[in-house]
Amino acid sequence: MASGSAHHATGWAAGVIAAAIVTHAGADTPWHLAAALAFVAGVAGGTAPDWLEIAWWRKKRKLWITHRTLTHWGVGWVALLLGSYRELGHWLAAAPAFGFACGGVMHLLADWPNPLGVPWIARRHSLNLWRSGRCDLIVIAASWVAAWFFAVHGVPHSWSFEPLRRLAS
Repeated sequence: MASGSAHHATGWAAGVIAAAIVTHAGADTPWHLAAALAFVAGVAGGTAPDWLEIAWWRKKRKLWITHRTLTHWGVGWVALLLGSYRELGHWLAAAPAFGFACGGVMHLLADWPNPLGVPWIARRHSLNLWRSGRCDLIVIAASWVAAWFFAVHGVPHSWSFEPLRRLAS
């Protein structure tokens, strides 16, 4: 698991990525409202898999589910990412949903290298590269390199999402 600071920093990068993709996809609105909503939701999504586990309705803010289970499930986050990307430009709520999903996926990518791993599909999988909080600078730097790439280039044309759009239609 990356540290809380690393998840916050990578969440900001996810917000930049989401806003850039919304803008490059031509789905932005006047006054850049869709990009701004995607950015804010991306920042929130960067820590969401952890705070969604907290039982906010109880006095003692304990976890309502085991850490790194349902809220860290890769299939759910990727489904939200692809589904909201498909709706960009058609539905205003798609931009913040896309940003939130970008943040969630970024969170999972930051947690993946440590021994506890992430349940991408069914079981947890770990890259087992380092222990929690050890190499946060690498994770943060990689997320900001990705943010720079998407801000400059958007989604490369060779990464066609058209088959996914047709499949979902």
